[in-house]
Amino acid sequence: MNNARNDTRRNRVLRTIVLAVFLLFTVVAGYLQLIEGSDYFSKAEDNVIRYIITYPPRGEVFDRNGEYLIQNKICYDLMVVPREVQKEGFDTLRLMNITGEPLQRLKDAFFKANKAGRRVASPVVKYLSAEAKLRLDEWNPSGFYTVPRTIRQYPRKIGGNLLGSLSEVSPKILEQQNEEGYYVMGDYIGEQGIESAYENELRGEKGRIRRNQFDDHATTDVVELEAVAGKNLVCTIDARLQAFAEELMEGKVGSVVAIEPSTGEILVMASSPTFDPNELVVGRGRGNHYMRLLNEPRRPLYNRAVTSSQPPGSTFKLLNGLIGLQEGVLKPHYRYSCNRGYRSGSVKMGCHEHRSPLDLDYAIATSCNAYFANVFRNILENKKYKSPKEGYEAWRKYVESFGFNSKLDVDLFGERKGVVKERKYYDKVYRGSWNALTVLSVSIGQGEIQSTTLQLANFAATIANRGYYYTPHIIKGIEGQDSIDVKYRTAHYTPVDKQHFETIIKGMWRAVNRDGTCQTARLEGLDVCGKTGTAQNPLGDDHSTFISFAPRNNPKIAIAVYVEHGIWGATAAVPIASLIEEMYLTDTVTRPWLVEHVKNLELDYYKAYDRHKKK
Repeated sequence: MNNARNDTRRNRVLRTIVLAVFLLFTVVAGYLQLIEGSDYFSKAEDNVIRYIITYPPRGEVFDRNGEYLIQNKICYDLMVVPREVQKEGFDTLRLMNITGEPLQRLKDAFFKANKAGRRVASPVVKYLSAEAKLRLDEWNPSGFYTVPRTIRQYPRKIGGNLLGSLSEVSPKILEQQNEEGYYVMGDYIGEQGIESAYENELRGEKGRIRRNQFDDHATTDVVELEAVAGKNLVCTIDARLQAFAEELMEGKVGSVVAIEPSTGEILVMASSPTFDPNELVVGRGRGNHYMRLLNEPRRPLYNRAVTSSQPPGSTFKLLNGLIGLQEGVLKPHYRYSCNRGYRSGSVKMGCHEHRSPLDLDYAIATSCNAYFANVFRNILENKKYKSPKEGYEAWRKYVESFGFNSKLDVDLFGERKGVVKERKYYDKVYRGSWNALTVLSVSIGQGEIQSTTLQLANFAATIANRGYYYTPHIIKGIEGQDSIDVKYRTAHYTPVDKQHFETIIKGMWRAVNRDGTCQTARLEGLDVCGKTGTAQNPLGDDHSTFISFAPRNNPKIAIAVYVEHGIWGATAAVPIASLIEEMYLTDTVTRPWLVEHVKNLELDYYKAYDRHKKK
């Protein structure tokens, strides 16, 4: 009995041990099959399959006449998969000779690649030429391959701060993306200007290739996702006119904006100083060029046309004339005296010498301060308002209807809105005790009022159109789209009646063509209309500004020029605007002497920008 029981117990133990061993083998086999097996499979697949991102050609940009402003050029990035690189006897010297890279830079690149992952493809050298690619193809070192990429080139070498440039995408942008974001580290993105404003249209969509590698040399590529090229853009800019404007502004600080009044299309947007945009093409020298431009006191990277806000000076008198006419406190025949300025109690405003008394027509032509001081005061002290403060609020609404004190919503980033102070600002500063005389300086575009050159050009276009404007814009066509955004095709009307614009235009025509302050702007047979401005400047000579349009009827161009430290409106701004108008309207320049005069103007920027230089 005892022996039988012992045999039964031993059999149970033996069966338990066999079952345990079997279960252990099952678990291990399952683990190897399901877990380790997939990892080994993945590693094996890595040995023969590589996924390569293909970059689309970025959209190109043409001027309004079909001339290239931004063009593509093919180059290549050299990529490496560290695990696949031949360890023994690798010819580092040959790689240096082909790429033109020094040894230390290659070492740094390999270090970064290994840090990123030995199975991951990482860039070693960017922007290789087609010749370097061919030499690499002939050599075909294991672990290396090239990826085509387009870089920018700017045939005209104009519009550096208008066209923008490309730069490596920043960590901040990468963080702001959602999980399916377009950019990865090492990608490039538009920076400033058109490149930035139209990034989504220009960049295109990346593709993906699966490369099957059967051995060290034989490969087949399967396109899994086709790259989609970026969209080409047609710019409103006239390249020839832009180049001429930049030539005239060379050596000066300021900006020029010219607009086609009937469409709002920007013909010229020149900011000075500027730079050759080819200097900021992504590549080995970009960083040095960028830092040099960034540290330049005159700020060439800064697009003054939209981001610099300055007193409009006497050009602003036209707006006060329009408001006075609409409010009924001014008639064209009203005459005011000017004895070298305006005086009322302790308030004094100087003026240059001219015939007195004078009517509205002559006041515009001669830019009389006293006349428009009277007009402004009559607007604010209009009996239909309870107080000058209420009159100021009504005046301010008129001013804003012309696009001042707000961004015009041009299709570029960085636009400033200028300054037209609210009533509560003066209430706070003067503790509620102020009147028309307190703010009299704004009657002549001084004091607490500022505008951009873009706003002044838009103002000129509004007058040319007799009371309305189209939102100024820099792009007139996008590949694959029938038309531009409707907001650029919608007219914005002011509350001033059309007949009052005719009255103001009469004075502007006289200022250029008879006995006014801007006779240099006269062009035979073109009926140019204009108004000068001289804006006070605490840091040296006054600023020179001028707004104009031509011809008087059916105008083709409206323009604003602002030259910092330009002395008088007629000194710098008038001849620059006149030459640009002549070039655009007649396709030629008949006054080479005036071109030379403008180029040879010596303006003093020592106090404002050049203190670091010896005078």
